[in-house]
Amino acid sequence: MKVGIIGSGDVGKKLGDGFVALGHSVKIGTRDVNKLAEWASKHGTHASAGSFADAARFGDIIVIATSWAGTTSALEMADPQNMAGKVVIDVTNPLDFSTMPPTLAIGRTDSAGETVQRLLPAARVVKAFNIVGNPHMYKPSFSEGRPTMFICGNDDSAKKMVTDILTAFGWESVDIGGIEGSRLLEPLAMLWITYYFRTNTGNHAFKLLRK
Repeated sequence: MKVGIIGSGDVGKKLGDGFVALGHSVKIGTRDVNKLAEWASKHGTHASAGSFADAARFGDIIVIATSWAGTTSALEMADPQNMAGKVVIDVTNPLDFSTMPPTLAIGRTDSAGETVQRLLPAARVVKAFNIVGNPHMYKPSFSEGRPTMFICGNDDSAKKMVTDILTAFGWESVDIGGIEGSRLLEPLAMLWITYYFRTNTGNHAFKLLRK
């Protein structure tokens, strides 16, 4: 499978590492291709860098891993038509860094996930990977077992594909419904972030317990 990643920060690179490790080909889209030379080089022919539009055209599946402030412009540069009909994994959280710890810029009546779906009306957007720090996105290892990744989106077949990806990445996944579920998942990310700032460690994840 070919994976196009929009966003070249730590999250985009970590997810790219995971997809390459599973045998997929990855192209990361960025504003500055040169800064990804080392990342691409370590993966050989399985990884490359290009513009946002290059990554959007390349991928059979697309990952949005931008900072919130740059998301709209990145998707405009990528051209929504390049993602029409494709499964798009939205990893963004609408964080406002004007104060620290950060807060949510939008919530309750809207979300980043819904915004991304509006910006990409012909794509099949699934919210995932947004409730954990990037070091644990691929093959998370916790003594209590596999952590839970909650997902949401409007297209069931897209969510099935993302569930399969999460399983390969080492996660249990729980589908909470339509893309408006992002209004719950993004505050859940804030809970993860709040605990991070209180403990100064990112070695935590959520798990749904059943009886």
